[in-house]
Amino acid sequence: MDVIILCGGKGTRLSEETITKPKPMVEIGGMPILWHIMKIYSHYGFKRFILCLGFKGEQIKNYFFNYRNTGGDYLLKLNPESEIEYYNHSEEKDWEIVFADTGLETLKGGRVKRVEKYIESDDFHLTYGDGVSNVNLRDLVKFHQSHNSIGTVTAAHPPSRFGEMKVEDGMVQEFEEKPQMESGYINGGFFVFNKKMLLNITEDEDCDFEFGPLQEMAKNGQIKAFIHDEFWQCMDNVRERDYLNKLVDEGDAPWVLWK
Repeated sequence: MDVIILCGGKGTRLSEETITKPKPMVEIGGMPILWHIMKIYSHYGFKRFILCLGFKGEQIKNYFFNYRNTGGDYLLKLNPESEIEYYNHSEEKDWEIVFADTGLETLKGGRVKRVEKYIESDDFHLTYGDGVSNVNLRDLVKFHQSHNSIGTVTAAHPPSRFGEMKVEDGMVQEFEEKPQMESGYINGGFFVFNKKMLLNITEDEDCDFEFGPLQEMAKNGQIKAFIHDEFWQCMDNVRERDYLNKLVDEGDAPWVLWK
């Protein structure tokens, strides 16, 4: 099943990083958040990716084009053929990646429609290039295939903006940093759609996704929610970037399922 990842936004709220790189290339634990997202899908056996590129998309192309050379040891023979012998066998060697330039200013719906010609599977994954989760993608697909609606969205609890104290009898028992809220759900990305969804969007630059097509499909009873009550976190600002890095540094990153 194909995995479409939206990678074209400018990430203006992370401007100290995104003035020089696309938001999906902002690093978490020394690797781009895009790589983390792809590893989540790969862990569940989904290894064909379609990247919807936009702002500074050439950096994403160059990163993966040079992936083997920058990510491991190798021998380069300086002969006329410039032979290379790799010593490390990448776990990502069976990934397939389509790099699609979908426009600098194109909104999300237009980006998805512009990669329609590259989608090989009847159902496909779709997610944002700036959020991670420990959602079970195998269960997500099974749930999607159990109903007749066009799409499934992962319904996630947003993380709290503040830390939480657990208090008993006036005594502080525990401090918890940014717990998942227990009430209310948001669009957590990690969608699964049938190709019929593509009839609801156009290649127009101003064709949005959430505001318009997704709302209309929901109004018509075509979107089901896959409830996910565990970890979910986007990276919209510096504080959230630092929080994700902290989780990786402490060895407590719930989305790192592949180790």
